[in-house]
Amino acid sequence: MAEEKELPSYLDTLNPEQKDAVVHEGSPLLILAGAGSGKTRVITTKIAYLIGEKHIEPSAILAVTFTKKAAMEMAERAVALEPRAERAQIRTFHSFGAWFLRKYSDEAQLAGSFTVYDDDDMATLVTKALPSLTRQQAQLAAHKIALAKDYCLGPGDDLSGIDPTGDLSAVYRAYEARLKTTGNADFGDLIMKPVKVMEENERIRQQMRYRFRVIMVDEYQDSNVAQFRLLQTLAGVDEGSGTYVCVVGDDDQSIYRFRGAEVQNILTFREKFPGTKIVKLVRNYRSTAKILEAAGNVVKNNEGRLGKTLKAERGEGKTPVLVYLPDQDAEARFCADLIAKACSDGKKPSKYSDWAILYRTNAQSLGFETEFLHRKIPYVVVGSLKFYEREEIKDTLAYLSLAANPRDEIAFRRIVNKPAHGVGDKTQEIVISHAFSAQQNLIEAAKECAPALSKKAKEGITEFCAVLDDLGKTFAPDEKLSFFVNKVLERSGLLEYHRTQDEISGTQRTANMQELVNSAVLYPCTEDGLLQFLDNIELDRSLDAGDDAAAADAVTLITLHNTKGLEFSRVIITGMENGIFPRGDKTGGELEEERRLFYVGITRAKDELYVTSCGQRRLYGRTEYMQPSSFIEEAGNVFKVLGKKQREQHGCGMYGTAAGGFNSTAGSELAQKWSKGTKVYHDDWGYGQVINGSVSGDGEFVITVQFENGTKKKFMPEYQAHSLMIIKE
Repeated sequence: MAEEKELPSYLDTLNPEQKDAVVHEGSPLLILAGAGSGKTRVITTKIAYLIGEKHIEPSAILAVTFTKKAAMEMAERAVALEPRAERAQIRTFHSFGAWFLRKYSDEAQLAGSFTVYDDDDMATLVTKALPSLTRQQAQLAAHKIALAKDYCLGPGDDLSGIDPTGDLSAVYRAYEARLKTTGNADFGDLIMKPVKVMEENERIRQQMRYRFRVIMVDEYQDSNVAQFRLLQTLAGVDEGSGTYVCVVGDDDQSIYRFRGAEVQNILTFREKFPGTKIVKLVRNYRSTAKILEAAGNVVKNNEGRLGKTLKAERGEGKTPVLVYLPDQDAEARFCADLIAKACSDGKKPSKYSDWAILYRTNAQSLGFETEFLHRKIPYVVVGSLKFYEREEIKDTLAYLSLAANPRDEIAFRRIVNKPAHGVGDKTQEIVISHAFSAQQNLIEAAKECAPALSKKAKEGITEFCAVLDDLGKTFAPDEKLSFFVNKVLERSGLLEYHRTQDEISGTQRTANMQELVNSAVLYPCTEDGLLQFLDNIELDRSLDAGDDAAAADAVTLITLHNTKGLEFSRVIITGMENGIFPRGDKTGGELEEERRLFYVGITRAKDELYVTSCGQRRLYGRTEYMQPSSFIEEAGNVFKVLGKKQREQHGCGMYGTAAGGFNSTAGSELAQKWSKGTKVYHDDWGYGQVINGSVSGDGEFVITVQFENGTKKKFMPEYQAHSLMIIKE
C-alpha cells in the first residue's frame, strides 16, 4: 500500500475552512471571505500549493487583483512559501491588459509603443474630436465613455443605461476615431480590447487558454462587467477548456459601484460558472464579537447577498459607543477630547496612529482638521493627494510619452509650446492635420511643416523637434532611466520653467520633479525601460491609501471608501445622519451599497468602535436639522449611548438658519438660472451648490458657491459661466 504523501507544513497554520479552500480542485471555486478572515493567506497559499503539490507550471497560473500594492503583497507572500511562484503571472487587471495588448498590439490596432491615456487625457481628446463641446461637457462625456467601456459597450451598443439622452453614441464614435489615429489606448481599453480581440480571434483565444490553466481573481466583488467578460473569455468554462477558476471576494464589501463595480458578478457566479463550490471564511481575526454583532445586524438587512455570519476569534471586547451631539463643532471637539485623553492616559496611553476618523465625504474632514490644528493633535488626511495629477509631473510625463510614441497627440499638444515659444493652437492643428493625412508621426510632420510656418512658429517647432531628436540619442543601457528623465527636464526647459514658478508661488514643483526622477532609478535607460516606467505610472496613478498614515504617529482622517483593506485599533464613524450617511438620494441597490459601506467601516475596528450623530449640521452654507441615520436603528441594541437624540424641530421647516436670500434681481434671467440650491460642477473645486446671489456695488450679479470640499467661492455668471457646469437632477 502506497504511503500517503505528507502535506506541506504551511497548511497546518490554516483553519479548516481555509484549508478546504486551498486543497480544492476540479470545479470552479468561490471563496466567500468575510472581513478579517485571512483571504490573502488563502489565495497565496493556494498558489504555492498548486505549484508545489499539484505540479502546476508556475507560468500557467494567472492571479489578478485591483491595486499594484495588493499584487505585490500577493506575489511576495506566495514566493515566500514557494520560490517558483515568482514565475506565475500575479498582476493587476489593468497590468494584465497592458501585457496582453503589447503582445497583440497589431490585432488590437494599437501602436507597439502605445501609451495609456488617463481621464484628463480622454477629456482633451474629446474636445479635439468635437471642438464645439466645452471643457466641462468633454469631461462628462469622457466619464460616460469610460463607464461604457467598463460595461464592455462600444459606440454602436445600447448606451441608454449610461446616457438616456442618446447623445453619447456620436461623441463616443468621434472620440474612438480620434483615439485610433494616436495609436494609444485609454484605461477602459486595457480590459475591453483584450476581450474583443479574444472574442474575434479564435487563435489568440486558444493561445491564452492553453497558456493559463489556472485563473484566480482577488477582491472579485470589485470587478466590473468588462472584467467579468475578460475572466469568462479567458476561462472558456462553457467551451470545456479545462481551466481551473477560483475567485475570492465578499459580497458584503462591494462598495465601488461608482467606479463600475458590479456586485451581481459575485452574486451570480454560481450561475455563470456551473458546478461552483462555495467555501465561506467566517472566522474573523480582526474585530471583537460586539463590533461584529453591530456589523452583522446592519448588513443582514440587504436582500442582495449570499449570506454569512462572522465569528470573532478575539472574544467579546468592549461595547461599541453611540454618541449624540448637537452639531459638527461638538462632534469635532468630542473626537479631539476622546483621542487626547486616550493618548495622555498615564497608565496605558494609546498612540495617535491607533485612531481613525471615518466619514462619508471629503468635505467632512474640515472640522476635524481645524480642531486638531488648534489642539496640536497630529493627523494625516488619506487619499487627498494625487502626485501624478500635478502640473509639473504631467508635463514631464508628456515629454516621456512623446519620446516613447511620437504619434501621441495628447502629449504633443501639452508640451509642444511649454515653455512657450510661439507654437500656438493654429500651428499645432497644421502639424496634426498633416500627420493624419500623410500617416506620419508628429515629429516627422512637424519637420515637414516647419518651412511654411511663420518665423516665430518655425523657430519654436524646429527647436522642439531638435529636443526630441536629442532625447532619442540619450538612451544608454549602462545608465538608469533616471539619467534619461533628468535629460528631459534639462533639455526641454521644463526644469527652469517650473523653478521660476516655484520662485513666484513658493510651491515645491522642482522637488516633485526630482521625486519623479528618483522613481525612475529602478528602470534601465532603454526604450523598453521607458515603456515599463510609463506603464507602471499609468496603471497605478493614485497614492495607496494608508501609506501616509503609517509613516508617523498621527490620527488618520479618511473617507469610508478609502478604508477598504485597512484596519485600526480604534475607529470613530462620524456623520451618522440621514442625508449624510446614508446619502439622501439612495434607494434600492444604491441604498444596499451604502449599507455595505457602513459594514466596511465598522469592520475596520479591532478593539473599539464609536459612532457619532449630530442634531444639526452646516451644509452648503446653511444649517440643516438632521435625523439619526436609519443604519443606527438597524444595528440594534448593541451600543452604549451617550448624549441625547435631538428632538425633531418644528416651526422652521427643513432648514434652520438659512444663508441670505436673493434680492430684487430674483426675477431676472440670471437669478432664475443660478438660483439658490442650484448644483454645479467646477474643474478645480469639484461639486458644489449655489447658496446666495446678489447684486454687487458695480451692478453685477454675483453668486456664492459652497463646494463639497469646504471651499466657498464667488462667481459672476454673466462672465464666468463657462467655468461652471449646472448639474441637472
